[in-house]
Amino acid sequence: MPTLRKLLYDESEPLVVPGVFDAIGAKIAQKVGFEAMFQTGYGTSATLLGMPDYGFVGATETVENARRICAAVSIPVIVDADTGYGNPLSVWKVVKELESAGASGIFLEDQKWPKRCGHMMGKEVIPKEEYEVKLKAALDARKNKDFIIVARTDARAPEGLDAAIDRGLQYKKIGADAIFVEAPKSIAEMKKIGKSIDAPLVANMIEGGATPLVSTKILYKMGFKLILYPLSILYANTFASLQILHELKRSGTTSKLKKNLVAFEQFNDIVDLPKYRKLENKYGHKF
Repeated sequence: MPTLRKLLYDESEPLVVPGVFDAIGAKIAQKVGFEAMFQTGYGTSATLLGMPDYGFVGATETVENARRICAAVSIPVIVDADTGYGNPLSVWKVVKELESAGASGIFLEDQKWPKRCGHMMGKEVIPKEEYEVKLKAALDARKNKDFIIVARTDARAPEGLDAAIDRGLQYKKIGADAIFVEAPKSIAEMKKIGKSIDAPLVANMIEGGATPLVSTKILYKMGFKLILYPLSILYANTFASLQILHELKRSGTTSKLKKNLVAFEQFNDIVDLPKYRKLENKYGHKF
């Protein structure tokens, strides 16, 4: 199984990464054939708390969710660690905990806490120097050289694209493994990012977000290596849930939408029931 670092620095093809927020979604992503996945903070906040990505999730929820997700799969999991949940010591601690939980890397952003989704209004960023110390703490905390630190800047909205690019360049100098300039507003801006920063770059494809949806092939030509679809599963699941629940409320049955559901046995295969049946037979004993 290739490490996340190997996948990130493989120049032969882009790395397309879906966002997950629970163990079952992670297992599905792996079974479909993805090589890595991203634990989304937006999805974690929505599914654990039923709340928006508005600074409500803390380090404990993030680490506990990562532990469950990482235990369910054997491919690399990148975790959205938000701002690191405090000062540089907090960043150091959360990196230690996430690496221990089985994560293969993190995203660490320079927003002012309480943070919010990168495609929402009203974002603020901390001074560049303050973030640099937090980034250094994250780099120092990791034990495994294959653990990836992605430096994310949200400066595009409050300070402009040039300031965001300057931050990205500085974060790369400090030692970030990849750079994520969040929420560019046009293809022209994305091209400028790709030309300006010589590092593995993240493109964040959010359906309905501030950044245009662009094909993986074109993004890769622009210079983006890690192509992230953080909310596709969440939005698809929500759409399907609304459909089935509206039908159940309206008609009192789900029979008309049966074709839209996975079969009982198919779902059991996804959660590896055959494996546990074998274990049951191996260890089973009737008294």
